[in-house]
Order: sequence, then C-alpha cells, then structure tokens
Amino acid sequence: MTFLIKAVQLILSLSILVIIHEFGHFFWSKLFKARVDKFYMFFNPKFSLFRIKKVDGKLRVRFLSRNVEDAIIPLLNDDGTPKKDDKGKALYRPMTDEERAALPKGDWRRDPDNTEFGIGWVPFGGYCRIIGMVDETQSLADLAAEPQEYEFRSKRSGQRLLIMAGGVINNLLLAFLLYAMVIFAWGDSYRPLDNSKFGMEFNERAEAIGFQDHDVLLRTDKKAFTRFDSDMLRAICRAKEITVLRDGQEVVIPMPEKMSLLDFNKDVQPFISYYTPMVIGTVSENGRAAAAGMQVGDSIISVNGQEAGSFAMFSYVLAQLKQQEDEGHIVNHDITVAYKRNGVVDTMKVATDPKFMIGVAVDLPYEYQTDRYNFWQSIPRGIAYGWNTLKGYVSDFRYVFTKDGAQSLGGFGTIGSIFPATWNWYSFWMMTAFLSVILAFMNILPIPGLDGGHILFLLWEIVTGKKPGEKFLERAEWVGFLLLMALMIYANLNDVIRMLF
Repeated sequence: MTFLIKAVQLILSLSILVIIHEFGHFFWSKLFKARVDKFYMFFNPKFSLFRIKKVDGKLRVRFLSRNVEDAIIPLLNDDGTPKKDDKGKALYRPMTDEERAALPKGDWRRDPDNTEFGIGWVPFGGYCRIIGMVDETQSLADLAAEPQEYEFRSKRSGQRLLIMAGGVINNLLLAFLLYAMVIFAWGDSYRPLDNSKFGMEFNERAEAIGFQDHDVLLRTDKKAFTRFDSDMLRAICRAKEITVLRDGQEVVIPMPEKMSLLDFNKDVQPFISYYTPMVIGTVSENGRAAAAGMQVGDSIISVNGQEAGSFAMFSYVLAQLKQQEDEGHIVNHDITVAYKRNGVVDTMKVATDPKFMIGVAVDLPYEYQTDRYNFWQSIPRGIAYGWNTLKGYVSDFRYVFTKDGAQSLGGFGTIGSIFPATWNWYSFWMMTAFLSVILAFMNILPIPGLDGGHILFLLWEIVTGKKPGEKFLERAEWVGFLLLMALMIYANLNDVIRMLF
C-alpha cells in the first residue's frame, strides 16, 4: 500500500508538470500561428491510450488505438521505385495542405491546423510536436522542402525563443503559484533557531571545526540564522566564520575553506541537529521497550556502554549496530540500556526489532512556527520562496560533477521515495512545486534535446546572424537524446543498486 500511494503521487505530480510544461510550448506556438501537430502526455510508440482531434468540424475520440499515420508521401525515382538514402532508408516528404484536403472525409490527417491531443502509455514525459522544428519528435525528413509560413522555422527569432522557453517559463510560474497557494492555505511553517531550548548538537566533523553541544547559532559573516532548514546548511558551507552563543557569551568559529553538503550526508550522525535529551516521552504499548519495563520519563544515558544521552546520539548508536549486523559482525539484537529514573541510575536489557528499534519517542525541544498570510500577501511570499528554492538547487547542482554527487543521482525510484507514505496534500503540492523548479532548471541546460539546447542554437543565430544547418540540428538532437537516455539509465541503475545492496 505504501508503494502504491507513493507511485500514485509520483505519476500524478509528473502528469501535472508535463502538461503544464508542454502547454507552455503549445501556447506560444498557437499565439504566433505555428502549427502544433500533436500534444501528448506520456509517449505513445505504436499506439495511444487515448487521443482526440477535431476533424471536419467534429470531435473524434479513440481509446486504445493504433497511432495515426504521419501525413507523408514516399519519394519516388523516375522509374517509380521508392527513393532511399545512403543507409537504404526510404525517403518521404510531408503532404501539402492540398493533398491533406484531398484525403477521405474523417481522415485524422486532414485539418492540419487542429492539434491531436492524447495520452501515451510510456509514462516518462510528454511532447508537443511543433511543425518545422527539428527535435525528438521529428527529423529533417519531416520538414517540407521549402519553409512554410505556418512552420516554426519560419517564425522570427524572438518568437522562436518564446516558443522554446515556454515550457521553462510555465514550470517556474507553476512553482511560484503552488508555493503561494500552499502558504495561503497552510501558512509558512518552519523551525526557528531562536527558541532552541537546549541549543544544538553536533557530530564529530562539526566538533573538529570548533562547535560544541548546546551552542546556539547566531549568524555567519554574511547573514543571521533564523530557520533550521537546508539554507542554514548552505550558509554554514559558504561561511568564513560563524558566531554562536555559548554559556551566555558570543564565540566566533573560523570555518574551513572547502566544505561540501555531500560531506555532511556521508555522516551517520547529522552535522547539526537540535539538542534533544533522550528523555522518554512515549512508549509504544506493544514495543520492545515496554516489554523490558521502560517507562515515560526515563532518561537514557548509554547503550552498550556508549554515550546516548541525546536523541541524535541514541539514534547514531543504534544505526551503528544495524550497520555492524549488515556487515556480519554481530547477530545479537539485545542491547544494554543505562537510564535514570527518579534520580536513580539503573540498567536493563532490551531486545530490539530487526531494524534495531525499541518503540520509544521523545518530546521535541522546539515548536514549529507558522506565519500566516492573506491571499495577496502570499503571492510575493510564494515567489520569493520559489526563487530561493531555485537558487539553492542551482547552487547544489555543482555536486553532480563530483564522484560522490554522481553516485547520489537517482531516478524515478528516488523521486518517488521522497513523497510521503500516507496521502498528504500539503506535502504533495510542496513536492510538486519543488519538482517543477527542478524541471525548469534541468530543461534550460544547454544540452541538445532539451529546451536549453534549442535556445543555445537560437542565441548563436541571433549573435552571429548564421542559422545552424538543419542537418547539424538533427545530429545534435540525436547526440543529446543519447546523452539523456544514458543519464536516465545511470540514475535508475543507481536506484536498483541502492535497493539491492
């Protein structure tokens, strides 16, 4: 059931993003009177789950049907035999409008100004097939011998730029809108740093730099700390020095020159977390701790002789035990817990579950703060939130080009795993907005096959006054397509390896 809920959220989210993205290309194409032959959510090799088009004044609908043949005519030699290229592939030319009009009534290839809308059966994206544009949907052979006024290639450079950038623009607008509406509906919730009752807790890497448990973060050399979030970690990585409050005094901690968020992720214990005393707040009725006699209010001191007086240290020790079991070093799930109850220190044996959990929870030493905004206030706040999210993602993207970053890449499994296991509209819309930001940025990268690749070639045309040859564009498209397919295979292979090992 958990897998199903995550899968449904992933498919629904990607469907929304694909439709909005492709509609950006569709909108600008129609605005500038460039023909859009097909508009599909998901890919449809051989057949489609659903398709609809207005033909001869009537809406025609088909379910689970073979795709319509392309409106093309084979080229013939003087002797009437099919003309072929150097590789033996038959050559074709697009039908003229007159030839289309001569087709039988009801033929879907008629009425070329009307778009065929549909849903494919391969849920890896979608496409908007714009006539006269060499991309993943059509090649040089699909273009007419002479550019026609309704073709993409016949439009002015500024119009072509907006058509190509339409998807990215729409994804950014969607992200801003979703963030604004989420903030309007649920407010802007965050964990403020100024009410950390016990200060922060740091791992060995942080302690080696100079941090100490119970330090309260105040500011870097550039900005003050306000929230516990990913921006806080980015600020720590970029800072030259950090000022903390320690025992009522401000202390300045010099930071190393090179720090990476990837280094933070390598550590089992978080680089920084709220200091949460390991005082039991809840004991699961049927859990292992309850069976051993643990009670609410017990303060855990150590596990198997290792210090575990905070929630982070307690979790770290149990994670180490799980790792040792995975490596075959231990087979015993019993642990010895030292604890304090009513001022008296004692020990007890606790049998953990297969994941080295004992069924207890602690009371958090902080409260979420929620800032409320009315409808009009939420719009600029949502735009600011989305823009900040984009800046953070662009900043983190540099890690992709490192060894650890490449190994951390994930495919559909990784994306699906970040959705919650139970349906939650707040989480769904926040994740969809975040994916929309990612899709916008990834599509603007100057890689052939992506919108950014088309924009790059167009900018070259604008600057130099020379339009890249259509044969060159076709070859570049194939190179980009193969590169993207290789990246997709690699990312999804990482998911499989992580799942198995």
